[in-house]
Amino acid sequence: MTKSYPLYQVDAFASQPFAGNPAAVVPMQEWPDDRLLQGIAAENNLSETAFLVAEGEGFRIRWFTPVAEVDLCGHATLAAAHVVFERLRPGSERIAFSSKSGPLSVSRQGERLELDFPSMPPVPCPRPAGLDEALGASPAETLRGICLLAVFATEALVRDLAPDFTRLAGIEPLGVIATAAGSDCDFVSRFFAPAVGIPEDPVTGSAHCTLAPFWAARLGRRALFARQVSRRGGELWVEDRGARVAISGHAVLVIEGTLLV
Repeated sequence: MTKSYPLYQVDAFASQPFAGNPAAVVPMQEWPDDRLLQGIAAENNLSETAFLVAEGEGFRIRWFTPVAEVDLCGHATLAAAHVVFERLRPGSERIAFSSKSGPLSVSRQGERLELDFPSMPPVPCPRPAGLDEALGASPAETLRGICLLAVFATEALVRDLAPDFTRLAGIEPLGVIATAAGSDCDFVSRFFAPAVGIPEDPVTGSAHCTLAPFWAARLGRRALFARQVSRRGGELWVEDRGARVAISGHAVLVIEGTLLV
């Protein structure tokens, strides 16, 4: 028997369509078999699909790439919150999510939505063998937070990276964040995760759980403005709040339809 589910596609960390990071959002009444969730994510073929089931006053949220479930995803949480605010519970000012990474929340802050996420500050680590060859450039330092953090001397080096994704997938299974101080912002980044089916993620909210505390300590300011300099690009406002990180951005609904499976 065919079942139907609402399906939304939202461009997260963007103020206009066709920028930022597109995520699919699928609200459900109850959880189906994980094989169906993975199949839907593969069919959507976006970096992330967020699935929602109402739980108490909030929602349980899960995130799937086209090939695997992940423990935390920022842009798809922002997209899911946008759908809740605009379609499921209009008039709400704050949404609570339960997840594999613990409690998360999203609140309206003027025209932006603000994620409340756990802070994952990085610590220095040895440079993995083969990293320079995989990235095509040599970072000034490497650290480990939510995943591997490669810090470069200039923004141009980050923008010009052309990684060998096959090599990179074999070096770092969780992904690599490349970052540098920015010219018209506090810092820039790019994110590569070929091992989980995402060669380059357009805008990565969860990476800023590590980037925010790193750059806050380095620049001596808690509130920062960041750009992810992928081809689509995205803007993020972040604040280091100790054990938590605030990550804010815009979101735009671009597709609304029905999924038949």
